[in-house]
Amino acid sequence: MKKKYVIGIIIIIILLISSATLFFWPPSFKLKGNNITLKYGQDYKEPGYTVTKFGKDYSKKVKIKDKINPKKLGTYEIIYELKLHGITYKQIRKVTITDKEKPKITLNGNQNITICPNANYTEDGYTAIDNYDGDITDKVQVKNENNKVTYQVTDSSGNTAKITRTITKEDKTKPSITLKGNQNQTIYLGTSWQEPGYTASDNCEGDITNKVVVTGSVNIKKTGSYKITYTVKDNIGNSFETYRIIKVINKPVTNNTNTNAKGVIYLTFDDGPNEGTTNVILDILKKENVKATFFVTNKGPDYLIKREYDEGHTVALHTASHDYATVYKSVDSYYNDLTQVQNRVKRITKTESKIIRFPGGSSNTVSKKYSKGIMTTLTKDVLSKGYHYFDWNIDSDDAGSAKSSSAVYNNVVRNLSKNKANIVLMHDIKTPTKDALTSIIKFGKNNGYTFAKITMDTPMVTHKVNN
Repeated sequence: MKKKYVIGIIIIIILLISSATLFFWPPSFKLKGNNITLKYGQDYKEPGYTVTKFGKDYSKKVKIKDKINPKKLGTYEIIYELKLHGITYKQIRKVTITDKEKPKITLNGNQNITICPNANYTEDGYTAIDNYDGDITDKVQVKNENNKVTYQVTDSSGNTAKITRTITKEDKTKPSITLKGNQNQTIYLGTSWQEPGYTASDNCEGDITNKVVVTGSVNIKKTGSYKITYTVKDNIGNSFETYRIIKVINKPVTNNTNTNAKGVIYLTFDDGPNEGTTNVILDILKKENVKATFFVTNKGPDYLIKREYDEGHTVALHTASHDYATVYKSVDSYYNDLTQVQNRVKRITKTESKIIRFPGGSSNTVSKKYSKGIMTTLTKDVLSKGYHYFDWNIDSDDAGSAKSSSAVYNNVVRNLSKNKANIVLMHDIKTPTKDALTSIIKFGKNNGYTFAKITMDTPMVTHKVNN
């Protein structure tokens, strides 16, 4: 009886111990991924977990505690807690934030640089930025040897970046020569020509004017075009050459001092071209085999100027705008306007015209309104620039009171003379002029006159300057 009692007590104790053991038996934590390593700046994403005890899932009762800062390197703990029957169970996952990204070095200027053979490379600068440390330019180590510059930097995590700049010493750039004065110049026969001067510079050597070699000469006793050549070579052998053209011409003859021009009719037409009149005038001139001179503007179609040139007439310059307020505002304004029409003619004909007529003629007084004394200046200055200017000694008055072809005809023929060069002013934009032209030409032919176009050898007919 006593023995059975003892055994019973023992069995009860064993059952109590087993129950207590089962009660306090810890749950099973299973973490997916275990410990985790993240890149700097990478957000942590929970890979998952399960918590069970004796087959029962307690995962939803788990609370997670973490203080992960993805912007700060280090090892962090994620604590998974489960409270069960008043007892707290924990599991820890370690998350390490690391920086394995190299810094970035940015070079100012080019990575491959060419400098002059006699020069030393001057650092263009650089910056170094790290994803974690920020600006670490001050930590860059620079090494210059064998025409290579190496830049190296290491961040606080031990990541190292390296870049190389290549320095090539060579000179393939030609020197340059700048001519003083105009590249194309005109002087009169028998007058002296003085070199206006020049400068030469090289990208590596600087001023090398003293190395310029000048060849060629100007014969001031003979008309013609003369070429002066300027050549310079740097120490490497790069060579540059330019030139200047000097035209020696006869001094223009004014009015009628040249008797060879007597009895010659120079038909001149201003203000064109104009569709509907200029083309008819060209038809008449072609039929009558007469050459004329057209003082053109920037108006009208290009093809008429091309036709004037192709059919053997002289294409001369009047100004682009023929606007007195623009043309006579200043000397510079005049040349700007003249250059525009000169460029147009050159573009169309491929030749440069130097024969001009001032709007209103050289004797005009309207220019006083815009610039006092400008005609006195221009009439001298255009000659120094190689232009020849022509006025007229017969006015058809087609731009004035002559409103009919008969009036234009009479104004011309009654003023013709065998004792002078007859420079006839007409306008190819006027209908009465085109209607009178055939009769004017026939009158000239029937009365022993000859017709010619104005050239650079034609004696200038000019008016008295009034401003």
